[in-house]
Amino acid sequence: MTETVFDKIIRREIPADIVFETDEIIAFRDIHPLAPVHILIIPKRRIETIDDLTDDDAGLVGRMILAARDIARDLNISEKGYKLLFRVGHDGGQEIPHIHLHLIGGARLSEGIRPAK
Repeated sequence: MTETVFDKIIRREIPADIVFETDEIIAFRDIHPLAPVHILIIPKRRIETIDDLTDDDAGLVGRMILAARDIARDLNISEKGYKLLFRVGHDGGQEIPHIHLHLIGGARLSEGIRPAK
C-alpha cells in the first residue's frame, strides 16, 4: 500500500489545520477549499475506498458523520446548512486512496461539486 499525504498528516509529519480528533478519526481543513468551510474527516486506519468497507466498519462511518455534525455546529454552519460528500474511485473524483468525508459549507452551495483538475 503506497503511503498517502493523509498517512503523513495522521503521524504529524506534515502540518494540517486539525479541527477535530479522536482515537480513530481526524479532521482538518482542506488545502484547496471549495467553500469557506471545507473540512476532510478521515479514519486513522487506512481504508482505500467506500467499496472496501466491511459491515464491521458501519460504526466507524457513523462516527465520521457524527463528527461532521459536531464540527459543523462548532463552526456555526449547522443552522444554514452544509454538504457531506464521499468521493469513490477514479470516476467519482477520489484522488487519495484513503476514504475521506468532505464537510463543505459556509456559503450557498451549487447543486454540483466538480472534482479538482
